Amino acid sequence: MTSKRTKLQEDTHFRVLRLLQENPEMSQRDLAEAVGVSVGGIHYVLSALIDKGLVKLGNFTAAEDKRRYAYVLTAKGISEKAAITRRFLARKMEEYVALKAEIDALQAEIDDNRVALPKVR
Repeated sequence: MTSKRTKLQEDTHFRVLRLLQENPEMSQRDLAEAVGVSVGGIHYVLSALIDKGLVKLGNFTAAEDKRRYAYVLTAKGISEKAAITRRFLARKMEEYVALKAEIDALQAEIDDNRVALPKVR
């Protein structure tokens, strides 16, 4: 069974990989803001993704500041992103089904209460 922490970590990795695939030149600050974590947290996530071989670090040659980097997904990173995407989607579909059932139950409860209440003039 996967722990809540592991799921949150995987969700963060998924979001970072997705953002980097679309825009490898994103700064750590922009990534942190988009994902909703601290800049230090993003640095930690990027280091983990690089250590796992999912992202490689390259110079962003178009930038005036040559210290800027591009975070490029490796072939392994693209493959892992696809696997994470499947797991993420499955979790979100389960959450959707549970939330829909709860909404339906609450709606039925409201409808039942509406019938049981006398009309006030």
